[in-house]
Amino acid sequence: MGRGWNPALHRLRKSGVILRSPGRPPLSRRELLSSPAPTARFNASLKPILFHLGSYQLHTFGLLVALGFVFGLWVASRNARRAGLNPEVPYDLAPWLIGGALIGARTLYVISYWQRDFAGQPLSEIVAIWKGGLVFYGGLIGSTLAGTFAAYRSRLPVWKVADCLAPGVALGHVFGRIGCLMNGCCYGRPTGLPWAIQYPRDHSTHPAWVHPAQIYESLMNLAFFVGLQWFHRRRKFDGQVLAVYFLGYAVIRSIAEWFRGDYEVISNPSRGVFTPGQTTSLLILAIGTALYGVLRSRKPVQPGAA
Repeated sequence: MGRGWNPALHRLRKSGVILRSPGRPPLSRRELLSSPAPTARFNASLKPILFHLGSYQLHTFGLLVALGFVFGLWVASRNARRAGLNPEVPYDLAPWLIGGALIGARTLYVISYWQRDFAGQPLSEIVAIWKGGLVFYGGLIGSTLAGTFAAYRSRLPVWKVADCLAPGVALGHVFGRIGCLMNGCCYGRPTGLPWAIQYPRDHSTHPAWVHPAQIYESLMNLAFFVGLQWFHRRRKFDGQVLAVYFLGYAVIRSIAEWFRGDYEVISNPSRGVFTPGQTTSLLILAIGTALYGVLRSRKPVQPGAA
């Protein structure tokens, strides 16, 4: 999830919103001008700030991320009840999960883009997550570590709890990527496909027609969520759903990365170049494979505890 814009500059058109992506390397002029106009056109209607209430600004990205956590925990609670756990367990772990996710996602973003986005800026910018600037894999690692610690501390069955949480992560990511679309970050590369979108005049991709990369990943995560929920009822051992999540999301992210245009190095299958997201996906794929192999030899799930 990339970075949004400076709210002070959001003044354009009737909506009073400027849409640009500071810090993101713009596509080359050749790429922009060579992007063919699709037969069907969709202009992206973006709104990084949902509304103002005096000096307070409600950022659309932050709201959608929050909704992702809410619905993800709700799904986890239902799964916990089905698995024979107290349905309050996910909510009890929520402060650890949310805190770990936000700290991990922001930390990895700041480390990755310190020179570009933070060097010379006020230190308060480091914690301004409502403007965007979160790396999903950092959040996944942070929430996994924090949640595991909290579960062990509370003497909970860690792998069973993780299986209950995993589908909700996929659902929460659906909301997060829609937030990216509204924020104008994590955008796609030029295309002439009929469903291509064009960002407003002051976005760094304009006038190119680009892939709605955020929508691609959002839809893949939605389908993945449905599949994980179905699989949760049929799992054979504790930890299996979590392992499948690692394996499946690594594949989803690797596919989605082919369409991204907001990286300095754009992945190109013909050159064999990997984006940072694809490189991390290889690590997550390896972790998922190892986890599946280790946990499958453990005690199987008892009938009626699915």
